[in-house]
Amino acid sequence: MKPFVYITRNIPESGLNKIKKHFDVEIWPEYYPPPKEILLEKVRDADALVSLLTDPIDKDVLSNARKLRIIAQYAVGFDNIDIEEATKRGIYVTNTPGVLTEAVADLTWALILSVTRRIVEADHYVRSGKWEESKTGWHPMMLLGTELRGKTLGIIGFGRIGQAVARRAKCFGMKVIYYSRTRKPDAETEIGAKYVDLETLLKESDIISIHVPLTKETELMIGEKELKMMKPGAYLINTARGRVIDEKALYKALKEKWIAGAALDVFWQEPLPKNNPLLELDNIVVAPHIGSATIETRSKMAEIVAENLIAFYEGKVPPNLVNKDVIKIKKPGFS
Repeated sequence: MKPFVYITRNIPESGLNKIKKHFDVEIWPEYYPPPKEILLEKVRDADALVSLLTDPIDKDVLSNARKLRIIAQYAVGFDNIDIEEATKRGIYVTNTPGVLTEAVADLTWALILSVTRRIVEADHYVRSGKWEESKTGWHPMMLLGTELRGKTLGIIGFGRIGQAVARRAKCFGMKVIYYSRTRKPDAETEIGAKYVDLETLLKESDIISIHVPLTKETELMIGEKELKMMKPGAYLINTARGRVIDEKALYKALKEKWIAGAALDVFWQEPLPKNNPLLELDNIVVAPHIGSATIETRSKMAEIVAENLIAFYEGKVPPNLVNKDVIKIKKPGFS
């Protein structure tokens, strides 16, 4: 008899077909996440769970999971999972690191270019008929943006994604500075980036891009105090986690022009409510958490989920184990 895995959303077939060879599979059929009561019901008899960032795998869920041995997270981040509780119960937790680095770095640059060159505003200008109403095809003062060449890019968090963003800055002739919990001397040499403290980065950067995980230390790390340190002509980009920035303070900063603009792919509440005051502003670009949304990346993420599950099925330590202490509590495998 195959072990039973519950999957909280449909994932690409490249990984799903591999999982089905070793597991009995049930998939939540809707586009939106399964409600908490459904999750509680389904984990009761699940041997394995494939979860997304939008699934709260908290103590309640884990307490209800009588047979659960592994949670294979379809994401790099895992702040939706109570890792400490899972470890106590001998439940292995895995993620999908590395694979989405380039996709998120690409999106970061798409956001940088969109907000500094006012691409979204320009698109609306054309579609709304305002360009036609202007009676001119070109004007010296039309939708002026900011050039990147010669500017300073400040990166907060210099892991895989932060470094990938920094490498792309060379093409734009930008100076790169970074702040990170630990220095990365090899990356500094390779990329030509300079390590600075957070205050220096905030004060000197023309573009600031955030690439930190959500932890107790990083939650609300960018608030009113930090925003006021930034240049009036600076832009803030966030493709990390919404709770890293104080959204109320950011709204005030954009509204009162403490900074020039922002571009966000992540928010405190997702999906973002249509009445969120940020959406009233012209100097912000927003995207619906699509950092890893390429066919190639999402397919590879599904394959990594499958690899983690199959390794565990075979009694091996999964290649992307998050809570390594769990090995001391229970050996991998369903036997």
